[in-house]
Amino acid sequence: MNILVIEDEPGIANFLKQGLEEEAYSVDIEENGSEGLHRALSGSYDLLLLDWMVPGLSGIEVCRQFRKKFPDTPIIFLTAKDTVEETIFGLQAGANDYLKKPFNFDELVERIKVQLRSKSIDQESLQLGNINLDSNTHQVFKAEEEIPLTQKEFALLEFLMRNKGKVCKRTRIMNAVWDSHFDYNTGVLDVYINSLRKKLKLQKEEDYIQTIRGVGYIAREI
Repeated sequence: MNILVIEDEPGIANFLKQGLEEEAYSVDIEENGSEGLHRALSGSYDLLLLDWMVPGLSGIEVCRQFRKKFPDTPIIFLTAKDTVEETIFGLQAGANDYLKKPFNFDELVERIKVQLRSKSIDQESLQLGNINLDSNTHQVFKAEEEIPLTQKEFALLEFLMRNKGKVCKRTRIMNAVWDSHFDYNTGVLDVYINSLRKKLKLQKEEDYIQTIRGVGYIAREI
């Protein structure tokens, strides 16, 4: 899962990046609200962590503008603003959760998991072109034909489909589908991608799983 942190205090930003990457998340940092919003609107993030008081656009304005384009992406405020009125104001701006500074890191991780779990539960049936995946029954169909997949193949396809339209870095895929300490230099990911392509019988005009050289893969409809 890919998280964007918009935080202008270097100590907190570095602490969050290190801690969340140890939890197998991919983390990007922006210290300016305007630049953070521009980056967030790229659509490549599963969750935003926002400080209220940052240079450029405030966290509140970032939240409001981002929410217009991405109504379902979770947003959590991390801020020293701690009155009831300020908390309500932040939630009304579009945030899903609100954690006051100083915060407990373990609590933050659990809140992130709750938000991402709620997001994934809403997406039980996924579609990519003429490929349909049901996360409840663990079935994959191409048109009317069921495609038998191994557990890892299914997990890999599900991850790519949940991130449809987003470039997924190799390390991010490995963290999500394999153990976070897996050797990223092996060719096992490429082997599984090739296996998926063959089992899904992807023709040239059905290049739903594309290689981004030197970066990773992207699932998108042609």
